[in-house]
Amino acid sequence: MFPTDSVAVFAEGTFEEQTQELVNYVVRSRSDEERAAFIRPFQDALKTADGAKPLDEDAERKRKILNMLLVQVKTLGDGNEKEIEGFFNLIYAHLFNLYDIASPELAQLISGLVETISSAPSASPVIKQRILHNLFNAIPHRSSLRLAVYKSRLALAVQQGDLQAVLPSDRATVEKWLSEWDISTEQKSALLKSISDAYAAADESTASYEYQLSYVRSLPSTTPEAKTAAVEAIATALRLPTVFDFDQLFKLDAVVAAKGHELFSLLHIFLNDGLSEYKSWESSHAAVLEQHKLDKVQLERKIRLLSLASLGFQHIGHDLPYSTIAETLQVESSQVEKWVIDVVRVGLISGKLSQTTHTLHITRASARTFQLEEWKALEKRAVAWKAGLATVLEVIANARRSAGN
Repeated sequence: MFPTDSVAVFAEGTFEEQTQELVNYVVRSRSDEERAAFIRPFQDALKTADGAKPLDEDAERKRKILNMLLVQVKTLGDGNEKEIEGFFNLIYAHLFNLYDIASPELAQLISGLVETISSAPSASPVIKQRILHNLFNAIPHRSSLRLAVYKSRLALAVQQGDLQAVLPSDRATVEKWLSEWDISTEQKSALLKSISDAYAAADESTASYEYQLSYVRSLPSTTPEAKTAAVEAIATALRLPTVFDFDQLFKLDAVVAAKGHELFSLLHIFLNDGLSEYKSWESSHAAVLEQHKLDKVQLERKIRLLSLASLGFQHIGHDLPYSTIAETLQVESSQVEKWVIDVVRVGLISGKLSQTTHTLHITRASARTFQLEEWKALEKRAVAWKAGLATVLEVIANARRSAGN
């Protein structure tokens, strides 16, 4: 029979015993009369008529009984967190035991469960995430069912402002999931955009931008969606004060396909040109800056820092006079040190200022792009380093010969 004072949900025993546990959990908060009326259909369904197939051998009858129960699961139930977790874990175990992973029926049942869990009123977000996490892990790695569960978890995390509950620390994990799940290209793109939007809503702009690039990369480059996404990615890169690497944008097919857009010409300036070219562009594109929420002061700062990085890359291992830096940045010599400190802070240059000689000695500088000229410069420095090393080795060899004599 169905004992009505049961408080634990566990996965031991026969299918009949486990069903009794599940039914008792669902009905526990109802009156005695309501419990009796609720339980009776399950008692009848669990009985095996004379000569009929035993329940343990009748998968179809088990599925019908489980479906009867799932129809009644409309909340997380009246239990503590341990009981709630145990209840849903037992349901998951039956679902994956009774249904083929690729069956439409299983997809429909899981979709209903996910909706029930996500929308359960007055339930702790922590327990919602936990039981959805258990469901996610119970689903085979390659199954498309994982997508719906993860999207629900992500939506809950956004509502609660706790993305760390569902988002892995590296994009490689998400990329691995997408390579495993049997889902369409469109679904993969949509998830990447959802993650990017989630980070944006949480004011984590750098992470949002990285997923935004993955989203653009996932789209067929000639589609209208790709062009829209590419233009927005360009605007984001220009807008963010921490983004100075524009070369990776130029490697995206969708961005190249958007070369007719006005922002593409601005992107080209930030990749290759300097302050004069930017000012010329800005003077005739005020409406474009406003449309894409681009701040002129922020853009001018970034192009100056990038111009200084390019200048530094050309003079690695050498001293740069303040006057040369001031001319490149179009600032007074008295402002040079402020700009050098800024460019060092953002990681574009390493070096040492000399207030005595009014120079900056460059030890490292980032190239804005690596094309033929940058490769030639790198080759020239490598040859010089090799020649210098050969000289040192020769001096050491001579010293050893002298010591031997």
